[in-house]
Amino acid sequence: MEQAVALDRQAWACLNGGVEELLKALADPTRAVILDELVERTGQTLFEICNRLSSRHGINPSRQAISQHLAVLESAGLVRSERSGRFKFHYVDTAPLRRIAERWPEAGRQDTAASTAAPEAGRPSTANETEAMGGTAGPGAPRTGTSPSSEGKKP
Repeated sequence: MEQAVALDRQAWACLNGGVEELLKALADPTRAVILDELVERTGQTLFEICNRLSSRHGINPSRQAISQHLAVLESAGLVRSERSGRFKFHYVDTAPLRRIAERWPEAGRQDTAASTAAPEAGRPSTANETEAMGGTAGPGAPRTGTSPSSEGKKP
């Protein structure tokens, strides 16, 4: 039974393109800070990462905890490591983040805020559109219709 569950997870990861693993890796705030530090200065050792987290962010977990965070980031493909002598250097790789963008492309996205906030480019706005957007019509602008505040008032 365990083997079937493991195979199901592997199949899901293949079909999912690893996006779920990426999102889990990015969900932890400490891992996000580790990535920020590696983006700023890649090729750091565990000791250097721990020192930067402590001095710059006030994060003081054990080296073992940071090592486990790095392992999660590495399994998600966001970090790769290389041994050189007795040191292990960690490098950031942001290429896997493209899988997230590819899963939810921008093609279907409509920017409704921009379309309602401004009139079409090249076309002057009418007084009604200006009032509807919270502005006031400029001097000499044609006034069509009545505004709710002027209804019921005598001239």
